Amino acid sequence: MADIQHLRLLQQGAVSWVEWRSHHPLIEPDLSTADLTGANLRGAALSHTNLRKAELCEAKLISAQLTGAMLNQANLYKAQLIDAILQQAELVDACLIAADLRGADLSQANLIGADLKGANFDRADLARTNLIGTELRGATFREADLSQADLRHAHLSQTILLKANFSHANLGSATLFEAEAIEAHFYQANLQKANLMQIHLTSAYLFGANLREANLTRGDFGWTNLSKADLTNANLTGANLRGATLTGANLTGANLTGACLRGANLSRANLTCANLSEVNLKEVNLSRAILKGTIMPDGSVQP
Repeated sequence: MADIQHLRLLQQGAVSWVEWRSHHPLIEPDLSTADLTGANLRGAALSHTNLRKAELCEAKLISAQLTGAMLNQANLYKAQLIDAILQQAELVDACLIAADLRGADLSQANLIGADLKGANFDRADLARTNLIGTELRGATFREADLSQADLRHAHLSQTILLKANFSHANLGSATLFEAEAIEAHFYQANLQKANLMQIHLTSAYLFGANLREANLTRGDFGWTNLSKADLTNANLTGANLRGATLTGANLTGANLTGACLRGANLSRANLTCANLSEVNLKEVNLSRAILKGTIMPDGSVQP
């Protein structure tokens, strides 16, 4: 339960609150379970504050200082957190549905299990953030930095990921169904067993990405760089790989039935036991590709 004195000081306004905090730098304010619905906390100094289970629905936290704050199970529905500092903040099981986090710094924050449906993370810093199992359907991440973020089992269906940076991120078993990830950056990202059905990754960069056993059915990878990517046993049925670069990629056991490979570069790619049924190989570069046991478009199997 919130400390009554701390809550009253905050309600007196920003000036009184900042002055009190400057004189008591070692005290970690307790505002747990406080009802701050719609409160104007613009620029508030709330670093290391206990806001567990606090009601912050539609609160204005623009440019607020929340470094290391405890916000587990807090309700931040439609809260305005534009340019807020949430480095290393704890947001486990928090509700941030439709919250505005444009330009916010959430680096190394813990959002495991949080509900982030429809939240706006455009240009936000989520580097090394824990997003395991988070609900992110319909969220936007235009030009956001998610490098080294942990997104295992996260739900990213129908998200907007235009030009987002997922370099070295862990998206194992994540769902990115119908996500818009045009020009996104997935350098050496882990997407093993991820669901990327009907994803739009046109002109994206997936150099060295791990896509083993991933479901890429009917995904759009036109002009995408998949050089040295690991697509072992991946499902690429009906995928668009027109003009894609797959130089040195591992496609062992991959299913490319009905995929579009027009103008694709598969030089030095490993297609051992891959399925190329119904694929038009005209204009495809297969120089030095390994085709042992590969099922060719005419149904024949390469020796």
